[in-house]
Amino acid sequence: MLQNIPIGLSVLELIYLIASVLFILGLKKLSHPETARRGNILSAAGMVLAIICTILFHKKDGQPIGHIGLILLAIGIGTFIGWTIAVKVKMTAMPQLVSFFNGMGGAAAALISLMEFPRMNPELIARTGMMNGHAIAILIGLIIGSVSFAGSMIAFGKLAEKIGDPKLKFMRVVNLAFMAGILAFTVFILTQKNINLENITWMAYVLLGLSLIYGVTFVIPIGGADMPVVISLLNSFTGVAAAMGGFLYDNQVMLTGGILVGSAGTILTILMCKAMNRSLLNVLIGAFGGGGAGLDKVAGNIKEISVSDTAVLLSYSQKVVIVPGYGLAVAQAQHLCHEMEKMLDEKGVNVRYAIHPVAGRMPGHMNVLLAEADVSYDKLSESDEINEDMPNVDVVVVIGANDVVNPAAVDDPSSPIYGMPVVRVWEAKNVIVMKRGMGKGYAAIENFLFYNDNTRMLFGNAKDSIQKLISEIKSL
Repeated sequence: MLQNIPIGLSVLELIYLIASVLFILGLKKLSHPETARRGNILSAAGMVLAIICTILFHKKDGQPIGHIGLILLAIGIGTFIGWTIAVKVKMTAMPQLVSFFNGMGGAAAALISLMEFPRMNPELIARTGMMNGHAIAILIGLIIGSVSFAGSMIAFGKLAEKIGDPKLKFMRVVNLAFMAGILAFTVFILTQKNINLENITWMAYVLLGLSLIYGVTFVIPIGGADMPVVISLLNSFTGVAAAMGGFLYDNQVMLTGGILVGSAGTILTILMCKAMNRSLLNVLIGAFGGGGAGLDKVAGNIKEISVSDTAVLLSYSQKVVIVPGYGLAVAQAQHLCHEMEKMLDEKGVNVRYAIHPVAGRMPGHMNVLLAEADVSYDKLSESDEINEDMPNVDVVVVIGANDVVNPAAVDDPSSPIYGMPVVRVWEAKNVIVMKRGMGKGYAAIENFLFYNDNTRMLFGNAKDSIQKLISEIKSL
């Protein structure tokens, strides 16, 4: 019996199993900054192994894969482009890069479905019509992949601040209309019987166009403050679309990879929504932004602090908490921040970082930023964990964060962010906010933390301010 099993097929299945295990181990290690690099390498090794062995051992109808030269050329070009972009990208542009790469995955899944649509088995179509698992997988992959690609490109534009956040309430109606149209047209395709695939290929292109338009209209009205959730959701879409490709080709490793990406993205989306105390539906149709926060309040006066006074206050404190935000990434000041932290440690000051789950422009943005500067993971604390000790903190230094330290989330029911868990920095004894000016955060709402009695503003570029602080701390 074993003699009848094709050797190449059995070897390929074993390799796919090994690659799937590498994916799972890599994903597990990605959950911790100290092991994330190894996790990335394991996952990449699994993919390389799967690609090489597919080229060597995969056969269809007894025939090996053809056009290997073109396949290797495409892999080489893609590897060169991806490597070049990833090496040169700045940390401030990392969210855009993640969104762009995710969109490419969605585009690949959509193209697979588009290519496979006219190549479905005529015998299967004659027997069942379009209502079969093969056709359903193709259409789902086409729709979700297209939505993921178009939506990710819009997210890329928003994160790069090339596309604004238009307040278009009617877009909700437009989106519902597009969604209904896509579902209705998909049902129409699936109910076709006694058809010639060549005569209905145009339907796949119509569905592609509708899905691409929906991907644009789906993300356009969502506020910038919700981008971390949207990126996570689109990532899960890409995973589901890739899994459909696994069904099409009966490819176990493609199916496993897609399921892992889709499930991880979904779980992360749920966690991000929980961190914002909002439902996913509220994120998608009720974006942050524009007024609302304390419109009936009197702002008051801001109080500035000098670099010298800040250095003295930090040097003679017992507990200091640093709250990093997107401004830290913009200023590329993470390395200097780590240097200042080490200097304070040497003076006996207990320094920690308060990390809010949605700080920055993508999930885990601040973790990645500080890991690049070799900040010890033990120094990082989740916002809900550090809030318990906040009344005992001598000084909180807010660097470029805004919405995640806004007291309106706690005390202003009229605010769009009311109920969102935030870092309660105002409960500390002293708060120093580093900002370039009095501009509002990504949610475009006022932050009355800046006017509190225990808050002092240190204006200027974060990198320049921290560099001056380091010089002052050295001289003390």
